[in-house]
Order: sequence, then C-alpha cells, then structure tokens
Amino acid sequence: MDEEEESSLAATMGFSGFGKKARTFDLEAMFEQTRRTAIERSKKALEAREKKEEPSGENQTTCKSPVHKETPSSSQQNRDSSGSSDSNSSSDDEFIGPPVPSNITEDPGEDFIGPPVPPGYKDSDEDEEEEDDDDDNPIKRIPDSHEITLQHGTKTVSALGLDPSGARLVTGGYDYDVRFWDFAGMDASLQAFRSLQPCECHQIKSLQYSITGDVILVVAGNSQAKVLDRDGFPVMECVKGDQYIIDMANTKGHTAMLNGGSWHPKIKEEFMTCSNDGTVRTWDVNNEKKHKNVFKPRSVVGKRVIPTCCTYNRDGKFIAAACQDGTIQIWDRNLSVHTKFHCKQAHASGTDTSCITFSYSGSILATRGGDDTLKTWDIRNFKTPLNMASGLENYFPMTDCCFSPDDKLLVTGTSVKKGGGDGKLLFFDVATFQKVYEIQVTDASVVRCLWHPKLNQIMVGTGNGLAKVYYDPFRSQRGAKLCVVKTQRKARQAGTLTQDYIITPHALPMFREPRQRSTRKQLEKDRLDPMKSHKPEPPVAGPGRGGRVGTHGGTLSSFIVKNIALDKTDDSNPRQAILRHAKDAEENPYWVAPAYSR
Repeated sequence: MDEEEESSLAATMGFSGFGKKARTFDLEAMFEQTRRTAIERSKKALEAREKKEEPSGENQTTCKSPVHKETPSSSQQNRDSSGSSDSNSSSDDEFIGPPVPSNITEDPGEDFIGPPVPPGYKDSDEDEEEEDDDDDNPIKRIPDSHEITLQHGTKTVSALGLDPSGARLVTGGYDYDVRFWDFAGMDASLQAFRSLQPCECHQIKSLQYSITGDVILVVAGNSQAKVLDRDGFPVMECVKGDQYIIDMANTKGHTAMLNGGSWHPKIKEEFMTCSNDGTVRTWDVNNEKKHKNVFKPRSVVGKRVIPTCCTYNRDGKFIAAACQDGTIQIWDRNLSVHTKFHCKQAHASGTDTSCITFSYSGSILATRGGDDTLKTWDIRNFKTPLNMASGLENYFPMTDCCFSPDDKLLVTGTSVKKGGGDGKLLFFDVATFQKVYEIQVTDASVVRCLWHPKLNQIMVGTGNGLAKVYYDPFRSQRGAKLCVVKTQRKARQAGTLTQDYIITPHALPMFREPRQRSTRKQLEKDRLDPMKSHKPEPPVAGPGRGGRVGTHGGTLSSFIVKNIALDKTDDSNPRQAILRHAKDAEENPYWVAPAYSR
C-alpha cells in the first residue's frame, strides 16, 4: 500500500496504521511485571510510613495502625524473593491493603470475595436444612393459621367442588341451592356470584369439576344427573330409565334416587353415577340418550345391593363402589360382569358407607363408614384393613374423607347432634393411624372436606350452612388469599338533589288538570259518572218486554224474540190455518197417502 493511499484511508476511517504488522504481546509477562511493580510500591510506602512513625513512637505508649505491619525479616525476605523472577509462591503469602476483619476465620479451601459477612447472617443452605426439618413433620404443613367463612345458607352443605386450578368453588346443600364462588372476583364481603337450583326440589348430593374444569357434574336426589358448564348453564341431563323393566342392564338410565358420582381422572367426557336401583353406570357427556356401561353389585348370595358411593382410581382403570351390605366391590372399567376385587365385610351391614377414595399414589384406599369408622385398605390384600379408627360419629350419607397432597395425612369430619358440642376436622397419620391434629370447626357437624393440592387449602362444609376455607399465608397459594386482601365495595348511592322536592313532568303547570272551583259541580259530575258513583240500577218503570225497558236487541236471543217470535205473530184462527192446505193435499197426495197405500 502506498503512503498516499494510506494517508487518504487514514483520513477517511479516522485512524492510521494500515498495512503494518500487528505486535504480539506476552500477557503472562505483562501480568508478572505489573504484580512486581505493585509489590515494590507498597513496600516503599510501608518503609516511608515506618520512618515517620519511629520518632513519635517514643513519646506514645501504644499506636494502633490499621495497616498490617511486616517484620524487617519478612520484608527483607520479600525483597529477596521479588528480586528472583522464578519464585511465584511469594505472592500468595503477602498482604496488600487493610487487614482481614477478625470475625472471618480463614479457610484455605474457600475464597472470600466482596465485603465481610454480617455477624447475624445465616447461610441459605442452613435455612433450607431447617425448613426441611419442619417439612418432615406433616403437622406443620397443615394450612390452618387463617380461615374465611362463606355463608351458603342455613341448611347442611352437602357438596363441595373445586376446579383443578383452584379459581372457583361450588357448594350445594339440603336447601336445593348450588352457589358459585370466584376467589379472584370476590371481595372481603365474601358473596357468591351466582345461585341456582339445577334439580328443582332435590337435595344436592355431590358436585365435582371435570379434569379440564369446564363442566360440573351435579348429583341430586332425583334419578337424572346433570352436567353444567362453568357458569351454571345446562350442558346435558342423563336420561331416565324405564322403571317397569326388571333387568337394569336393559334400561337406558337410572330408575331410582342417585347416591353419588365422579368424573374419570383421564377421559374428560366420561363420568359415573350410582343409584338406589342397584347399579353403577358410566356416561358420556356427548351422548345423553343412553349410558355407556352398567355395573351391578351383588351380595354374597347374589342378590342386588345398593351402592352408596363410587369413585375411579387415580389412573381410571378401576371403578370402586361401597354398598349397603358393608362390601367394597371393585371392577375393571372395561369388564362389567365380574368384580376384580371384592371385600365382603368392610363395614357393618345395613350402614351407608359415605365415602370411598384413593390416595394420590394409588396404592391405598380409604373408606368412611356409616358405622362410625375410618379405614384404609390395600387392594392387593383386601380381606383385612391396613388401619382403622373407630368412634367417629357419622350422621350423614355423604360425610367424606380425603388425603393430604403428600399422602401422609388422612382427613375426615365428625358429626354432632344439635347442642352436642363442636364438629371437628380430624387428621390421622396414614402410616401409624394416630390422630395427630384436630380443628374445632363450628357448633355443627362437619360433613364435607376437601384439601386442594395446588392451593394447599382445606375447604369444609358444615351442617349449619357454612363453607369454611382454611389457609396459611405462607404455605398456601392464591385461593382465599386473593379475596381477603380486597376491600369491601361500598354500595353506590344515587346523587340526591339539593332541594327537598322532585319535579316530575306531570307536575308542571302545562300538564296540570284544571282544579274545580266549586265542589258541588264536581260532585254532580261524579254522580252522573257510573264508574265513580257506583249508582245502582233504578227499578223498572213504564211499558216494556221481559221486565226491562228498551233492552231488546242487546243480545242474540233478544233480537230473535223481538224480530221473529213476537213481532211476526199470526193472530188468525189456527184451525183455518191448518185446513188451508187440505184441498192441495187431497188433490196431490205426496207424503201420507202414498205411504199408507204401499
């Protein structure tokens, strides 16, 4: 490249040096050189400071210097080592700058970067270890530090349902109402945003959201289950079966009162119901004309028994039902004839087993009996229960039990008679089945309980119309925490006028009726008006027909009487009127004589 071209290019680009060979730098040598100069400078500064302090040291007894002093021997040693270019180890032993604080203990394995740690600081790893210790204790995970109360009504809350995301709660009761609660849209007044009666005058037995949360299964005291959408509008209604057909497999639907229902955990269109007609039926939301399958529980001698509650297992392969004769029967979902597992004496015969549910792991089955017991089972060894708790009073056919999200606790409620104390929510350790915790809920029975795994909140339905939500502000998510923090909305007051009178259009002078100056004239007008006076009809006077004067022609009958019967009367001799036709009949016999001649 020529010098002219190079100068023009340099002027254009703004810097020069085109075409020259790049220099190579030895970085390690540069770092080493810099390090040495820094050490030498610090040594010179130290020596100069020591020389200044020597004369003043004789007069003062002690002088604390923040700078780390080195002994002459060490400084001489450092000077020697800095002279030799091969020794790198000296850099590790030397202190440059202020001394290390006393509260930091030197650890050869750790490098301290940044300012010193405050004296009361704990490492995050230590905190996590402490939290792990707390989490090992399942009682500390129970979210019961705070609660809110939702007023459903005055009668028993017999059904609870939470959608999978935990945004909406539905409650149903003995008052036939289903109420919808939206945690995100609700304020501190805790009012339901919708209330309806989907099954007219039938008590609500069960409410459950599907796995997608877009539809709700409503099971009531009638024989037809209903499916509603999220806002309460009907999606489908199961068909009613023919009650005159003996074989229940040939009827299209249930013929007696329903007892319970459940959604399939994997297939969003399928659900199941059980009824007093002795069948468990599966349905498809898209086909309301007929059930999919029928499962008929049988007693030991083969007679029909009534299923009181039913559920799917966690993967939806099995269908389990508890019956009135105390048995628990489990079928393969695709094989409806014979049971897969059968426990003959699970609970006392003749009592309504009110709940049957599987654990989240799927290996344990829990049942809440009408015989005041709570039992857990392993379906692989189904003859004897794993654990049992007795003395838990149960007066409702839908008192339920549920597992905690980590499967370590089992929760159920107890029933009380009126004035018999408080209903309790009891927590049992699944492994040992010891009662580890209890919550005094209210002075009525605890019927429904629900522990939502995502929200980590416990919903409780009681016998006096309350739905309570228990939560912990730190361990729980969303749910009740959303509506508690919102201030209660004030009712909007209409802006009132400053004057104490309101002008209506008809109060203006142009619309006002003229006032009568004399009351006598007004009374005379009112007397003539039949609507205002209610004047009775005067008695009949003068000539007339039918007891009235001038009443003819008002009705059809009076018209006929006036124009035909009375006005066109023939006053001639009746004998002459008849014989008038005698001559004609004699000459031209047409009716009578020919008939007699034949």
